[in-house]
Amino acid sequence: MKADLLAPLDLAFWNIESADHPMHLAALGVFSAHSPAAGAHAADLLASRAAAVPGLRMRIRDVWQPLPLRESLPALRRSWNALGGPLTSVLGRPLAGALRRPLASALRRPLAFGGAARETDPDFDPLNHIRLHAPAADFHAAAGRLMERPLDRTRPPWEAHVLPGEDGVSFAVLFKFHHALADGLRALTLAAALMDPMDLPAARPRPAEEPAGLLPDVRKVPELVRGALSDVGRALDIGASVARSTLDVRTSPALACEPSGTRRTAGVVADLDDVHRIRKSVGGTVNDVLIAVVAGALRSWLDERGDGSEGVAPRALIPVSRRRPRTAHPQGNRLSGYLIRLPVDQRDPVARLKLVRAAMDRNKDAGPERGAGAVALLADHVPPLGHRLGGPIVGQAARLWFDVLVTSVPLPGFGLRLGGNPLGAVFPLAPLAPGHSLAVAISTYRGRVHYGLVADGAAVPDLDRLARAVSEEVETLIAACAP
Repeated sequence: MKADLLAPLDLAFWNIESADHPMHLAALGVFSAHSPAAGAHAADLLASRAAAVPGLRMRIRDVWQPLPLRESLPALRRSWNALGGPLTSVLGRPLAGALRRPLASALRRPLAFGGAARETDPDFDPLNHIRLHAPAADFHAAAGRLMERPLDRTRPPWEAHVLPGEDGVSFAVLFKFHHALADGLRALTLAAALMDPMDLPAARPRPAEEPAGLLPDVRKVPELVRGALSDVGRALDIGASVARSTLDVRTSPALACEPSGTRRTAGVVADLDDVHRIRKSVGGTVNDVLIAVVAGALRSWLDERGDGSEGVAPRALIPVSRRRPRTAHPQGNRLSGYLIRLPVDQRDPVARLKLVRAAMDRNKDAGPERGAGAVALLADHVPPLGHRLGGPIVGQAARLWFDVLVTSVPLPGFGLRLGGNPLGAVFPLAPLAPGHSLAVAISTYRGRVHYGLVADGAAVPDLDRLARAVSEEVETLIAACAP
C-alpha cells in the first residue's frame, strides 16, 4: 500500500464544505452527436476508461495519523458492453448518503483525530460515478440540479453525468470533482484522460527527486531559518491585509444570501478575437478584459433588478495558480489569489477596464504571496486538527473576505472528442462559497471564451439575465473601443 501526504489546502477544502455548500468544482462540456445513441455510448466509454486513470480511483478517508496520507491500491476490473450492458442497467441509481462534517461533529472527535488520507479505493467501480440521464432540453438547467448534490465522501469524490440532448444531435457531460481531489487544472487533466486518445508529442521525463530525510541537511539550516522567518512575516502581512479589506466594504446585498441548498447555472460564449481587439485598444491583458466584462455585467444586472449599482465596488477573489510546470506531484492544490475591487459603480466601460487593469497591475507588482487574496497560503501553517475544527468556521467567514469569485481555468488549444463526437463548448463551474450568491469561472477553448455562472437558485432566480448582461457587455466594450 502506497501513501502520500494530503496537501494542507486540500485538507482545508475537505473540511470547509457543508451539506448546503459542497466544495466541488465542475465543467459542463457540450458535444455534437453523430447519432441519437451517442450519449449512451459516451457513458459506456467513460465507464470503461475510468479505471485506467489513477487519479480517478483516489478516495479520501479519515486517519488517526497526525498528518494526512494518500494511498494507492489496485482497481476493480470489469467487462463492458458497448450499449445496453451492465452500465445502463444501473445508471441513474441515487447517490449513497454523503457524509457531512459540521463543527459540532468535529468537536466530538478525539483530539488526535484530524488528518485525512487520499488513497486508491480498493473497491473502485466506475458504475458508482457515471450516470446516464434522460434526454434534456436545457443542459444548464439539468446541470444546476446536479450541482446541488454533494459528492459521496466514502468514494472517490468525482462524478460524470451524461445528458443526451432532446434534439438528438448533441449531448453534454457534467464532470464534478471535489476541490480536495483536484483544482481546475488537475480536474482538466483527469477529464481529458477520459476523452478519445490523441497523437501528442511525448512528454519529457521528469528528473527524479531525492527522498527527504528525517532531519534537514545541516548546510541548509540557515536557509531554513530564513525561510521560516519569512513565512511568519508573510502570514502577518496577509492577516493585516485581510483585516484592511473588510473596511469600507461597498458591495451589494444581491451578492450575499442565506444558503438555500439550490443551484442554477448558466453559460455565455464570446469570440476570443473580439476580446483581443478590446485588449489591443485599451491595453492590459486578456484576463483584464474578461474581469472587466464581469464588472460591467454586474452593473447592468443590479440596475435592472432594482438593487442599484451606485457606490458598489464588490471584492472579487481572482485565484492564482502557484503550480510549477512539470511538477512531480500535481494532485495537490497550489493556489494563491488576488483581491480587487470591481468598479461596478463606474459608468464608462473603458474606464471600468482601465480600473481593473490598474488593480491587477498592483497585485502583480506585489506578487501572489502578499495581500488579502493570498489567504490560501495560510493553510500550510495550520495543523490537520486545526483544519478539522476550524473548517466550518472558515467556510462561514468567506463572505467577510470577498464577495464574488472570478476564476480562469486553462484549457488545451486542440480539440477534444468523446466517441468520435467533437467537444464544441465547455463551461467551467466554480464552487459557491457559503454566504455567496454567485461565482464566475472563465475558460478559453478553440478561439472562444466560455463564462460559466453558478448561483444560489433561490437568491438569483434571474441568472439568465446576468448571462445576457455578460454578452451585452462584450458588445458594449467592442463599440466603445471602435475607431
